[in-house]
Amino acid sequence: MNATITDFVGETPVTAVSRVEDYIRTHSFDRPTLVIDTQAVAGQFRALRAGLGRADIHYAVKANPAPEVIETLIALGGHFDAASRAEIELCLGLGAAPETVSFGNTIKRPSDIAFAYRAGVRLFAADAEEELEKLAEHAPGANVYIRIIVDATEADWPLSRKFGCGRDKAVALAKMAVELGLNPIGLSFHVGSQTRRAEMWTPVLDQVAAVWAAVREAGIELTLLNIGGGFPAFYGEDIDHPTTYAARVMELVAERFGDVPHIMAEPGRGLVAEAGMIAAEVLLVSKKSDLDTYRWVYLDIGKFSGLAETMDEAIRYQFITDRDHEDTGACILAGPSCDSADVLYEKRPVQLPVGLRAGDRIIIRACGAYTSTYASVGFNGFPPLDVIAI
Repeated sequence: MNATITDFVGETPVTAVSRVEDYIRTHSFDRPTLVIDTQAVAGQFRALRAGLGRADIHYAVKANPAPEVIETLIALGGHFDAASRAEIELCLGLGAAPETVSFGNTIKRPSDIAFAYRAGVRLFAADAEEELEKLAEHAPGANVYIRIIVDATEADWPLSRKFGCGRDKAVALAKMAVELGLNPIGLSFHVGSQTRRAEMWTPVLDQVAAVWAAVREAGIELTLLNIGGGFPAFYGEDIDHPTTYAARVMELVAERFGDVPHIMAEPGRGLVAEAGMIAAEVLLVSKKSDLDTYRWVYLDIGKFSGLAETMDEAIRYQFITDRDHEDTGACILAGPSCDSADVLYEKRPVQLPVGLRAGDRIIIRACGAYTSTYASVGFNGFPPLDVIAI
């Protein structure tokens, strides 16, 4: 099914589509602007929580750090996965309790570890000996989870190499943590961003379960399983309702790990993507040659101003125009910058109205995640993506 983010006020559903699209259609923008619906974020949080049950939801702040989003999740009892000192300061400054924040980046500056520890954060990720040494020095006695690399992911955007240690190294790192006076309480992994079906988790969970058993056999009692992110958003291919999806993931976890005392999940995209849309504008429609099959459509937003996830055409955004009642044709979509890499979709052209012209409004759906945080400060002088929360 096409899972639309929905919150409920009494008996009336309020959808992100109606609120955000209506806002964009009734306002003018002088630059590309992300409009994010905090009611929709709240609705998605509740839907995921209903499926995840006893698992703590640590929102991946990097997906969208808008203060209004963080405040919404704090009010709902959400926890947070922070990747930097700035994200920790943001969450704590808005009222999050330090015990609800984990420092989930495995590559941390020593002074940032010390800051987080002084601020009361006690949960940290690690995947290497030197990271454990830094934690032992600057966060003595802290709780640590070891992140491991997983293979065979079926995610649209696999995250398999930069973060995590090989599965053969997990036991040694857990033992080292004990020797350094740290408390290795669990394991973490990431199944890959945009894992569209819950069943795709099966081979990954099998791998992690084997490592879990090996660490416990080495005499280290594990109490925390961090299942990371991977919860999907709708980009044109059907996905399950978030509650159904999350509940099935928890079933798969229970089948392999039994009654783990503490489970945490780190949704980012799955919480905020569908709650936001970008208001953009067509700058030019052209053909390079009269013999060309496809038109080129240039927007006032591109890879360097918020749409970085179009890299390798991994994330396929959906578009709304005022001409959607007209005939459509295939086109190559590109951004405005003077960089030849700033082409969004060329291998798989997109269908847009034939009558599209410069100055036409175009709305990009499901942009609440990984857009404002990817926007450059001003590459080629184009302004960074503006953000409005409603």
